[in-house]
Amino acid sequence: MLSEVELTAAPGQKRVRLDLFLVHHVENATRNKVRRAIDAGSVLVNGATVRASYQVRPGDVIRVSLPAPPRQDAVPEQIPLEIVFEDDRLLVVNKAAGMVTHPAHGNYTGTLVNALLYHCRDLSGVNGPARPGIVHRLDKDTSGLLVVAKDDAAHAHLARQFARRTTTREYWAVVWGRLKGRHGVVEASLGRSKSDRKKMAVVEGGKPAATEYLVEESFPYLTLVRLHLRTGRTHQIRVHLAHIQHPVFGDPTYHGRRIHYGPNTPRQRAEVQAMLDVMPRQALHARTLGFVHPGTGRPIEFNSPLPADFEGLLGLARQSP
Repeated sequence: MLSEVELTAAPGQKRVRLDLFLVHHVENATRNKVRRAIDAGSVLVNGATVRASYQVRPGDVIRVSLPAPPRQDAVPEQIPLEIVFEDDRLLVVNKAAGMVTHPAHGNYTGTLVNALLYHCRDLSGVNGPARPGIVHRLDKDTSGLLVVAKDDAAHAHLARQFARRTTTREYWAVVWGRLKGRHGVVEASLGRSKSDRKKMAVVEGGKPAATEYLVEESFPYLTLVRLHLRTGRTHQIRVHLAHIQHPVFGDPTYHGRRIHYGPNTPRQRAEVQAMLDVMPRQALHARTLGFVHPGTGRPIEFNSPLPADFEGLLGLARQSP
């Protein structure tokens, strides 16, 4: 089975070897895989075959076919879980930052699913053997609440609520700079980045997306915000906030580890660097989760305290003069 990708080199793309370009822009790509694909004629640049040493130029259209990784069924692993709620139909888990939700290329072990299978063998099979019980997901370095279904009927019930946006979901984030006004909505269509398939971006013709924010607390260089998703796209919060020039603090993928907005003196920059050291990931936490229980038909809601790294960042931000 082949995985096919089309990329367009960005207008500012620097000259780089084709094989290196693909390794950095295509999921499931290694240099050996890429070279074999190029030698086999499975990589086309502007419709023509080229060598691995070809220098990628701005505007080049690259089509590549690589073998898809073999399916890996999840296996139970004894990994600690913070379970907020559990009954015979579902679990609510407080996922730690750094944990991948389900097995995928490059992360076949150590995931939330591996931990769930050790804790509970009865999980819904709606999403197949690699994603048992998974109704929704959080990015690897986003912490917070997830609901997991134990049977197919519960899974379908919960999935309908997520699809209809009747669930209650609130995220807290620390972002760079001070947002205009106390409340706002970011509306911008999202799709795969044309220059890097591992990223999402605001793109013309993408899927409509809207993120609502409410300012909770402001600091000299940062703002603590509460966020509600009106849609549920991959990386939505992170891309939308970067799009309005207020990236999530600490986010290595969407410019959140650059120093923005004001710190100019060596002392100020040292203060901000200390904040980055405390928060080695994106400062994003799924704090509130509410839904109608598929068994009782009653609404239930859960709240998760901010994790230690998040509180450490806020502590330093509050000390800034």
